[in-house]
Amino acid sequence: MGEEDIRPGKFFKRERRKEMKLKLERLYLKPDYTIGKLYIDGKYFCDTLEDQVRDLAKERKIPGRTAIPAGVYEVDVPGFDGILIHRGNTAEDTSGCILVGENRERGKVINSTRYEVQLTGILERAQEKGKITIEIIQS
Repeated sequence: MGEEDIRPGKFFKRERRKEMKLKLERLYLKPDYTIGKLYIDGKYFCDTLEDQVRDLAKERKIPGRTAIPAGVYEVDVPGFDGILIHRGNTAEDTSGCILVGENRERGKVINSTRYEVQLTGILERAQEKGKITIEIIQS
């Protein structure tokens, strides 16, 4: 019997791993809440609501009442251990996380469940193909 060529890629094409990039652009930083826009790979997806942005160099973090600091983070979808994105309508619902929905009322997002379900599906499919990061910036 002859030897088979078992070099990588000979029989199976390697699937290219793709990184999905989320961007949260904070637009309105208020004393009790923060409103922003969420983009997926550069395309607008929905509005966001977060807790107050605090300057952690000058004031202490208040657990469950402080927005995630600006920066780039990896998103862990299955356990939601790192950056948490979920449904809710007001700053009281955030628990320090990012709420998704439509900002049609001052200090609130609506239709949050629909956006959370849609986003979770997108992120779960994307995670199978590669890493997901979120960049949080303040305008």
